Amino acid sequence: MTPVRRRAQSPRTRSLEESAVSKPPSAGSGLRTLAVDIGGSGVKASVLDASGAMLHERVRIETPDSPTPEQLVDIVTECAGALPEFDRISVGFPGVVIDGVVRTAPNLGTEAFRGFDLAAALRARFGKPVLLMNDADMQGYAAVKGKGVEMVITLGTGLGTAIFLDGHLGPHMEFAHHPFRKGDTYEEQLGDPARRIAGKKEWSRRVLKAIDTFRHLTNFDHIYIGGGNASKLDIELPPDASIVDNTAGILGGIKAWHDGTGSA
Repeated sequence: MTPVRRRAQSPRTRSLEESAVSKPPSAGSGLRTLAVDIGGSGVKASVLDASGAMLHERVRIETPDSPTPEQLVDIVTECAGALPEFDRISVGFPGVVIDGVVRTAPNLGTEAFRGFDLAAALRARFGKPVLLMNDADMQGYAAVKGKGVEMVITLGTGLGTAIFLDGHLGPHMEFAHHPFRKGDTYEEQLGDPARRIAGKKEWSRRVLKAIDTFRHLTNFDHIYIGGGNASKLDIELPPDASIVDNTAGILGGIKAWHDGTGSA
């Protein structure tokens, strides 16, 4: 077992260390990828082998309120310190990312990220190639089957969306901030604050309406629903919709490299 380094016992560090049960990478596993899922409530990470299998269970550190870019880089570094060695890094980020540069970060509560080259900052910190993309896009790589038009939505602090055609990522459309109902955006109606206020049944009905709207908007063949709140849905899904495990936010970190997406 790989020992986990010890630090001052802050609550988030204790949570991270208690989950750190290392699994050594198998011989001939090829490139190992540090896969990071950045969310408004927590940063989750694991190391994957070349097939996308986890070599270590996920570790998680809570995202502070309105973190600075430097704090976020430090959190990723702390996660990596409790994980096996790796050769490259995949990061899913909750906002618009273009060529490794953050354009928006609405659920991190700060404008400090706008224009910040997060990919370059992580490359400088670790000295390894970095692939940075929207978190729903990265989750989609783990969810889609590669047939026709497939859409992915993530239900968490906010709402994320991604579209794939025959397994390849399409242009990122930030549907979360488009008008949805009663003058509100999708995120305002479906994000975690709205779920807590509206209650499970009403919030679930809104999600079902959003699925129907996206069906008419994109003509998807299938829609996958992920994110931390997907398990809280209280509805019967239509045949062309299914829930994916929340670990997809990490497991997509391998397929993204194969598709040549993002900024390395």
